[in-house]
Amino acid sequence: MVRSAIKLFLLLLFLGYMMLWFMMPTKLYFEHWLPKIRANSKSTYFGQQGSTMLIYTFPILFIATLGCIYLHLGKKHGDHNVEGRVPTSKLKQPVMVKGPLGIVSWMELSFLTMFVVLLAWSTTSYLNGMFTHIDQMASRSGLLVWEAKLEMSGLTLGLVGNICLAFLFFPVTRGSSVLRLIGLSSEASIKYHIWVGHIAMTIFTAHGLCYLVFWAKTEQLSQVLKWGKIEVSNMAGEIGLFCGLGMWATSLPQIRRKMFELFYYTHHLYILFIVFFVFHVGFSYACIMLPGFYLFLIDRYLRFLQSQQRVSLVAARILPCQTVELNFCKSPEVNHSPRSIIFVNVPAISKLQWHPFTITSNSNMDPDNLSMVVKSEGRWSSDLYQKLSSPLPMDGFQVSVEGPYGPPASTHLLRHDILVLLSGGSGITPFISIIRELLFKASSGSSTRIPHILLICAFKKSIDLAMLELILPVSGTTVDISCLQLQIEAYVTREKGADEDNHKPLQTVWFKPNAIDAPVSAILGPNSWLCLGLIISSSFVMFLLLIAILSRYHNSNMVYASSAIAGFYMLFMCLAIAMTANATFLWNKKQNRKRLRQIRNMDTPPVWFNNGDRELESLPYQSLLQATNVHYGERPDLKKILFERKEISVGVIASGPREMRQEVAAICSSGLADNLQFESISFTW
Repeated sequence: MVRSAIKLFLLLLFLGYMMLWFMMPTKLYFEHWLPKIRANSKSTYFGQQGSTMLIYTFPILFIATLGCIYLHLGKKHGDHNVEGRVPTSKLKQPVMVKGPLGIVSWMELSFLTMFVVLLAWSTTSYLNGMFTHIDQMASRSGLLVWEAKLEMSGLTLGLVGNICLAFLFFPVTRGSSVLRLIGLSSEASIKYHIWVGHIAMTIFTAHGLCYLVFWAKTEQLSQVLKWGKIEVSNMAGEIGLFCGLGMWATSLPQIRRKMFELFYYTHHLYILFIVFFVFHVGFSYACIMLPGFYLFLIDRYLRFLQSQQRVSLVAARILPCQTVELNFCKSPEVNHSPRSIIFVNVPAISKLQWHPFTITSNSNMDPDNLSMVVKSEGRWSSDLYQKLSSPLPMDGFQVSVEGPYGPPASTHLLRHDILVLLSGGSGITPFISIIRELLFKASSGSSTRIPHILLICAFKKSIDLAMLELILPVSGTTVDISCLQLQIEAYVTREKGADEDNHKPLQTVWFKPNAIDAPVSAILGPNSWLCLGLIISSSFVMFLLLIAILSRYHNSNMVYASSAIAGFYMLFMCLAIAMTANATFLWNKKQNRKRLRQIRNMDTPPVWFNNGDRELESLPYQSLLQATNVHYGERPDLKKILFERKEISVGVIASGPREMRQEVAAICSSGLADNLQFESISFTW
């Protein structure tokens, strides 16, 4: 009941917040609501930005904090999904398959349409209000009417662009409680960040061009170098726009896919972009976009703290198909759902590069182990494979991680009669964790109905079939895969038959434990949601206190330029976040040490260490081999596979190359079979 009440309150608060965005460009808001709010919230301590923070910043931070409490209660008492067959949701079915937006569902298209409507409504409302008395304003300023309209159009574009900026950072806040509240994960939300980013930069570029043309026509090009003390700082806006253009250009698919490192490093210009944006508009108006960026800063700093720790890499399995499986020791408190990802950094290869990989282990089946698979497809992954497969002895291998991050535990895997898993190449890795999760449920004697699993995987060469051996866990626990209704159809597209030379045994590399290495653990401990809510609320209170001190001192003794005040406020924000996050992190680190000492004193090492003299690849694979059919020299007939089961509920999950996922999405959205529920797994890093 408590969670239901919190959820209802959060929904009402969010609807009120969204209504505010639709009312903001109206005459009613500017002439009646806003003056009353400013009069009632006027304060000596918070100045002009006090009302702006109250209207735009506080509601979202309050939603994020209360959402952390809601998620903590759900984790404490357990969320139970409604099992059994359910009708497929039309809103989640793909409506657009090919095009610049990628695979888009009806629900995503609906929300995108509402966002575009908000932008269009704001643009027309602002222009309507500004053009009402444009003739009188032009005559007073000595301008032609079209010149005055051009100036007001540029101002309107700037105001509308700020709406995009307010929503830009929510999708890339990986540990966000806001995303989790609406059932989204950060990796699935990346495309929303891309959409909003393209719209924002289009509007901001048009905003800058309008003013450049206006200044050129009115012989005011000196305004380009203006950095006003009180008014808008033009030069700061231009610097911010150039930084944005650099990020925008390198984020285009043609450049990002071919030169990912250029895209990755250039994207760090977002720091300068935000700083000069605040200098450009002033901190008071920047509070409109502050909540999303504030939550992003907290998340980014926590990720930085986690990335400074070395983790225990216990073993690596070397597959003959230029693939390696890394096995880490982890704390049992770290529970990750199927399809979760983790970011990995190997300083021996690059101290700056972080790469995301799908976690293949299962928290229930492998409580002390976390594994991931890396396929050699680029320079970084090839270097990793070469180092681990080197015949030279290795005493240790330094690795740092961020995460794990993933979808909510309620993945609805049990709501279908059959799960069809379609993969291409290394796209099979997300399905390993799904199969292990269902294998655990089937072998635990639970009364839960387990769906039949049909795994369709396509590989270029027969040597890649070795990846199928990773389906079984590496732990010492013997699990009979025959208790799971699993059927594997493997397709080798570029070979006509089996190549006996490719059947090479797997190699296992064991690493000696290092005293400074720690198991993969949650950055904020077992009560991570509660700690995150504490950081959000306490850091914001500290931020307000620092603002109050400066505002009081500023009013009594000194006069600062608006850019200097904005700089102080940004510094205070960073200090408040760093102090509260560090305090919480250090406290949890101390608690983790206590838990580790207790585990070591019990003298019961994890089960998968008990068989150190046994090779990892010696696990029973006979049931797995019996469930596998290999087809050489052909591709899977996806239409036949998907349409032959029209009387049962079918969940279809596709992972792999974009063309393959688009083909599956087109089949599921064709309308020829209403029982198909499609889902795509893709990473856009």
